[in-house]
Amino acid sequence: MKRMQALGRLKVGQRNKTEQEYENFLVRRQMAGEIAWFKFEGLKLRLADNTFYTPDFAVMLSSGEIECHEVKGFWTDDARVKIKVAADLYPFCFRAFRKRAQRDGGGFSEECFS
Repeated sequence: MKRMQALGRLKVGQRNKTEQEYENFLVRRQMAGEIAWFKFEGLKLRLADNTFYTPDFAVMLSSGEIECHEVKGFWTDDARVKIKVAADLYPFCFRAFRKRAQRDGGGFSEECFS
């Protein structure tokens, strides 16, 4: 597992390649009128004392609904627990997106938490 993880965390506000690709996908959805607004690391949610969760993207759909989008190459146990706890505490739709391999059609697969 350690070999799969990045050697260091990126600075706050910096995207990895998968997050940048997903942001490009959000831009296309925004141009199509499906999304009104989005912001990378735009929310910081308190889960407990000294425990926070920052979704990769805060997204406002054209309907006005706010969603929290997480982009993952792979899941760690603590990341999965945090998004589940956040989904229980906050009235947002939490969605996780994983990049699909080109041989599987590319794009992103989606998992919903509520």
